[in-house]
Amino acid sequence: QLELVESGGGLVQPGGSLRLSCAVSGFTFDVWTIGWFRQAPGKEREGVSCISSTMSDSKTYYADSVKGRFTISKDNVKNTVYLQMNSLKPEDTAVYSCAAGRIVSLADIPYDYWGQGTQVTVSS
Repeated sequence: QLELVESGGGLVQPGGSLRLSCAVSGFTFDVWTIGWFRQAPGKEREGVSCISSTMSDSKTYYADSVKGRFTISKDNVKNTVYLQMNSLKPEDTAVYSCAAGRIVSLADIPYDYWGQGTQVTVSS
């Protein structure tokens, strides 16, 4: 069974950092693109970052809103993708979800499998 499980969310002050984890199981991890998405209340889901499969040399992509602050990485031994989030802002507050897809994209349509999400709240 295909499964993605996020962890690492929480409450952090502006300027702080969090690291989200996305543990994947049930499929060949290294052939999938893994993306991170977020959705704030009343807003559309937004693509944050994605990392292409190992077969595509694991290229990384970021939304302009997080470029320079967030870093995506993967551990092929642990079948886990991480999202390191630094210099967090109140506008980063959202439910963050990871997803697996067959092509590289920051749009959510190409992604087939989704985790349940983890809440990130940036507030003083």
